[in-house]
Amino acid sequence: MIDPASTSSQMIGTVLSGRYRLEAKLGSGGMSTVYLARDTTLDRPVAVKVMHREMSEQPDQLERFRQEARSVAKLSHPNVVAVIDAGEDRGHPYIVFEYVEGETLKQRIKRIGALDPQEALAYAIEIARGLGVAHARSMVHRDIKPQNVLIDAEGRAKLTDFGISRQLEQDGMTATGRVLGTTDYVAPEQAMGHPVDPRSDIYSLGVVLYEMLIGQVPFHADSQVGVAMKHVNEELPDVQARRPEVSAAAALVVERATAKDPRQRYQSVEEMIDDLSTALEVEAARAGAPSDEATSVLEAVPPQRRKLSRGRRLSWLGLVVALLIAGAVLAAVTLIGGGGAGGGGALSNKGAKLPLAGATDFDPFGDGEEDPSAVGFAVDGNPTGTAWTSEHYDDPSFAGTKSGEEPGVGLYVTTESPARPREMVVRGTPGWDARVYATASTPPEDLAGWGEPVGEVTDATDPAEIPLRVPRAARHFLLWFTKAAPSSDQPGRWRLEISDIKLIR
Repeated sequence: MIDPASTSSQMIGTVLSGRYRLEAKLGSGGMSTVYLARDTTLDRPVAVKVMHREMSEQPDQLERFRQEARSVAKLSHPNVVAVIDAGEDRGHPYIVFEYVEGETLKQRIKRIGALDPQEALAYAIEIARGLGVAHARSMVHRDIKPQNVLIDAEGRAKLTDFGISRQLEQDGMTATGRVLGTTDYVAPEQAMGHPVDPRSDIYSLGVVLYEMLIGQVPFHADSQVGVAMKHVNEELPDVQARRPEVSAAAALVVERATAKDPRQRYQSVEEMIDDLSTALEVEAARAGAPSDEATSVLEAVPPQRRKLSRGRRLSWLGLVVALLIAGAVLAAVTLIGGGGAGGGGALSNKGAKLPLAGATDFDPFGDGEEDPSAVGFAVDGNPTGTAWTSEHYDDPSFAGTKSGEEPGVGLYVTTESPARPREMVVRGTPGWDARVYATASTPPEDLAGWGEPVGEVTDATDPAEIPLRVPRAARHFLLWFTKAAPSSDQPGRWRLEISDIKLIR
């Protein structure tokens, strides 16, 4: 039984729902207190967040607390603190989390000051990976800060406290309303009470990266409102002016992530991760080898996506070449990249890439010889080393295929969440014709079921940039080939060789 008038200290020793024995207080906030507890059923330590009694009597606060449990329970990722259970005992709602033994990122910064650049970039990548899972489920965290990042015993960053997260509404943004979040890290639009979207979390993560690199937050004022208004009106101090040894690559990530105009920021965390990974490689190259904190993060980056190194260590010559290349790329970005609205990352010139969940072959009229086992090569991020190929044809228009309709062959890619991309970019042997279709429901088994095309290309180049007109959010995007390209290995015959497909937001 719980005494409703109990204070947090008096609750030590209480057993919630006959299972979770509260053993020590870990921390407290305005809405709840977090305890180290023992799961007596499974005999393991857990963290239990118990809502304050006076807060649980406010319907909106109670719903926000319950929303956190529902939201995080849907997320499963090594960089997100997992929800184990939730319940209520005598008027005290609670959430049970995995117990992460370690310290918060804020405590680490206070303890040692500015972090090693490799360590800071590695943590930023891990936070972004956890954040990407939430964004893929149309959730905005809205309170990204070092206090909400736990560093476990293995040095891995885990994102927690989705207490003010919110599901994106149909227009892709959260509704306007009260300003929530911590002003030291608040995005300008959030500080003004305007609608927020995933780019608001990206801004906050950029501020967190700044603090990790410099050792303190960028703005100070006499009040929280004063700090918030600096986020609205003032540019962040230059990272390299404060800490010259930090690479230009890392400084550019901070600059792009914290642009005042959301259209000039990274448009997705995946885009930001690409540039963070490159900056981490640059810092590792300058140091001669990855640090312990950076090693596992670098190894998780697929080799084909690494822009500089291909191994754990670089030779002296490789180091020089890598830094020269990085310098040239960064100089070009500084001169001509300039943070254009809606564009790609600081180290790329494309728009935001939509994360893809996979690819599937589509051959309703063929003979089943299109090698479905290789279709994943079209979305493995390796546009030069692997490719999905069709069988060879004696006629570019697929004459001879079994078909009651227009002959052809295709493949469709599936996004992690519904989207309305503006462009499909396809790498492969040039010369083919195709149409693009889109559907939000289960992919039809015949071409007629896909409806009207949303894009088309004739005599495709490499790469082929196909403008799309997607009327409503979809998850499956079919690339239906109506003409094959000349074969690269059998003159006088035709086939399809597709090495990479991307959808651009």
